[in-house]
Amino acid sequence: MIILDTDFLVNAIKNKVDVNRQIREEFINEEIAVVDKTLDELKKINNSDSKTALRLIEVKKFKIIKTDKKKIADDLILEIVGVNDIVATQDKYFKRRLKYKGVKVLTIKHKDYVSF
Repeated sequence: MIILDTDFLVNAIKNKVDVNRQIREEFINEEIAVVDKTLDELKKINNSDSKTALRLIEVKKFKIIKTDKKKIADDLILEIVGVNDIVATQDKYFKRRLKYKGVKVLTIKHKDYVSF
């Protein structure tokens, strides 16, 4: 499974990176997901990029992972992610935490494409 975080989604929209297409081309059998707290964060941001990200999640039918929502999205992702999963984020601190746990991390490089 590939889990997208809030920062990654907003940056993808802002930089007009078709992350859905790029991820699906490279990871054909992987499911794309977001945690429910990410939806809350996008709604709270409430700008055109976050609204477009919410629409992308809906239109592309990304899986919504239900959580208790009592923590920030990064901590919730860390709790549910396994070493066979991939997390997409732009957050430098969160990347370090994920790599320490042995989780692969996708990022947007050069405001243009998705890569490890």
